[in-house]
This record gives sequence, C-alpha cells and structure tokens, in this order.
Amino acid sequence: MIDRYQLMRCLSGAALAACLWGCSSETEWNSVDITGTLPPLEFTMTRASDERTVTAEDYKGKIVLLYFGYTFCPDVCPLTLANVSFALNKLGPSAENVQVLFVTVDPDRDSLSVLKEYTENFGPEVVGLRGTPDEIAALAKRYRVYYSVTPASGDKPYAVDHSSAIYVFDETGRIRLLVASMSATQPDIEGLASDLSRLLGQKSPSSLP
Repeated sequence: MIDRYQLMRCLSGAALAACLWGCSSETEWNSVDITGTLPPLEFTMTRASDERTVTAEDYKGKIVLLYFGYTFCPDVCPLTLANVSFALNKLGPSAENVQVLFVTVDPDRDSLSVLKEYTENFGPEVVGLRGTPDEIAALAKRYRVYYSVTPASGDKPYAVDHSSAIYVFDETGRIRLLVASMSATQPDIEGLASDLSRLLGQKSPSSLP
C-alpha cells in the first residue's frame, strides 16, 4: 500500500511531467522566431501618405511588419504586399493593430507621391516610407537587409535587387519573427495570419514578470 509521502511524490512527479510536456509541445511559429537576435525597431523616415517625418515611436502599440522594396518591382514586391494584405484580411478588425512599413530602396524614382499611390493599392495597413540614401542604408544594415541599385549605363538598364524577407516586431518594437518570403508560388498566408493573431493576443517578453 502506497503511503502518503509516496503519493505526494507521485503527484508532484506527474505534475512536473505534465508541465514539461506542455512546454515542449508549445505551438511552433509558422515564421522563424528570431526574438532578441536583432535590434529593436528604430528609424527616422518620411511617410508617403502625409509627407510627415515619422520614427519607430509613432508605431509603438502596434505589430509592425518591416519590408524593403521598390514600386517599379515587377513581381516580388506586389506579390508580397498583396499576400500580406490577404493575411491581414483574415484578422478582421484586429488588422487595425498591425502596420506594414514598406521602405523603398529606390528613392531616386520612388517619390512620395508615387510611393503613396502604390501602397494605397494594398490597403490602409500598408504605408510607404522614404528616406535619404544614407538613412535607407543605415536601416538596411541594422537588420542585415541586402539591396543594390545600379543606374542605367550604356546598354545596361536600371537595375534594383533586394532581399524578400519581412521583419515582424511586437507592440513594444522588439524583433520577434522573420518571414522569409511571401512571394512564393504558394505563400503561407494562413500561417502568417496565425502568427500575427498570436502576437496580437499575447504579452511581449519584455512585459512578462
């Protein structure tokens, strides 16, 4: 017959095992969890929608998706922004707590008016940001973003290249997720929507006790 002490030990062990199982079976992110591996959101740029200078502080309290591209992009950029918009539509009213920041890497051709007209095609959650070449380079370096702009020369056309990743920050500006691409043949729209919904519903690590 098991005594009281043994019973308590068994119950404690079972509770610990359940706890460990719960921790190890925590739902995985669909995107790549990069929490804390890159600096917090920080920038100073001009917002195309109202031509106002904005910083990361203007977006505190919202989930922010940071994406680098350009309006003359023939495929990757429009596909990415369209698919992100589809994901946001799945959030319903909660989408108003998400902001997509589209930073142009081609400021010579992407004027504020061009950038405004372009981003308006993808919904109110998407806004364009434009900076000086130095400001854009500094922001790209901060998040290890690759891009290049090669002016036309001789028989070589104007060329722009850039990475397709999206950086996701929580409401405090802390880096949380990396979305490798939303321009693939079958982008994970449901997965992105699920990740954003999860971020909107959970406390950020910095606010946990």
